Amino acid sequence: MYDSTEVAAGAATACLGTALWLLGTGRTGARGARLLDGGTVPVGCGPPGWSRAVGELLRRIRGRLRYEWWSLAGGLVVAALGASVLPAVAGAAGVPLLRRTRLAAEQRREQERRGDAVIALCGALAGEVRAGRQPGEALQWAARDSCGLGAARAAVLAAARFGGDVPDALAVAARSPGAEGLRGLAACWRVAVDQGAGLAAGLDRLEAALRNERDQRADLRAQLAGARATAVMLAGLPVLGLGLGAALGADPLHILLHTASGLGCLAAGVLLEGAGLWWVLRIMRGAEEAAV
Repeated sequence: MYDSTEVAAGAATACLGTALWLLGTGRTGARGARLLDGGTVPVGCGPPGWSRAVGELLRRIRGRLRYEWWSLAGGLVVAALGASVLPAVAGAAGVPLLRRTRLAAEQRREQERRGDAVIALCGALAGEVRAGRQPGEALQWAARDSCGLGAARAAVLAAARFGGDVPDALAVAARSPGAEGLRGLAACWRVAVDQGAGLAAGLDRLEAALRNERDQRADLRAQLAGARATAVMLAGLPVLGLGLGAALGADPLHILLHTASGLGCLAAGVLLEGAGLWWVLRIMRGAEEAAV
């Protein structure tokens, strides 16, 4: 078992080395900028204070590391404190799971941005049609200020400009996640061109329906935020219990990582924790899907 003094010294050395490397990178960039600027040093740009240096260090760390890698960092710290390789293995196993969660959140935000762009496109197109432009020309102007067509923008605009099948092009563009509202735009376009119905009125109704659907999803997400926060807080209670046990001198890490009963309790706790989080997230996901 490692001595606590050696563990603390090793952790302090690692932190100091990381800080010197990050700050040294910043000083190298600043030195290069001064050389390109003729070697002059701005007035009042002396060595930064401790608060500025710490803030710069934290910003650089956040910029260099994705948050899933903090799982590995936390596992290494706990492994050093508990003198066991199990926390490091668990931290490494958590990296792909957290990366998957981050990518899913980024994809959901991208879908929401694409849906907002489709709503903006419908409103802009309705305004251009009311201004007296023909549908094809109005779509050309409306698409300039909106990215609602996504990657299919060129195909849709080419169909509108050269007399192609615009509804089919819009239906293809609607296959992208978040752009499902373009199917309604394709239907409005087909009805307006084939039957001579008012395109602007249909676009107004479509825009209102898409906005209402978006607001309903936002309200549901806000209502589920409390349950999600409660689940996260309950999931973090075991960590608080370990901290309290360490503060009382019980050495819970040694019991959990170096005794048979502790390893059994740790395995059972991890399984129950994972099952509880999965069940809560499944309920929330089902509620969101049922509301769509």
